[in-house]
Amino acid sequence: MDIENQKTDIEIFPHRLLGCETTEKLLCDFENIEAVNRIVLHGRRLPLEDGEEPRFITIKDERIDLHVKTGRVLIEIITTEIEDPDAFHDRIREICTQHLPFGFNMTEGTFIRKKKTVSDGLKYGENLDHVPDEMVGLTDQNVLVSERATIIKK
Repeated sequence: MDIENQKTDIEIFPHRLLGCETTEKLLCDFENIEAVNRIVLHGRRLPLEDGEEPRFITIKDERIDLHVKTGRVLIEIITTEIEDPDAFHDRIREICTQHLPFGFNMTEGTFIRKKKTVSDGLKYGENLDHVPDEMVGLTDQNVLVSERATIIKK
């Protein structure tokens, strides 16, 4: 847990890869929880066939191209916004049970980087100071941030 900012992460590891519809429903329900600060999707990259439309999901009326077949969902939460930790975890578990009937594992810990690293400095160089803090830890340093991450404001 990040003591300074009172942030921790929850990893949801579904027992199957998620399709676009399931991913969208899960994210919409998580987004309605006040303590959720940001959500990161991990998974296998979705290949695009010639002429095939990119897959997308809609969150808060914003269309987002989905580049991965979701295999893990990382949720960063602000612990100071949680009054009852047990009720909060039960709510997360309830949402997962509703959308992931095939099962899932849920783990609390630190899964998303919280600070800029040397690798970030090498990738972005002088532009590192212009990378928003909410983008830290969200994307592979070998690709452009704009190609792999989308910020949706609360």
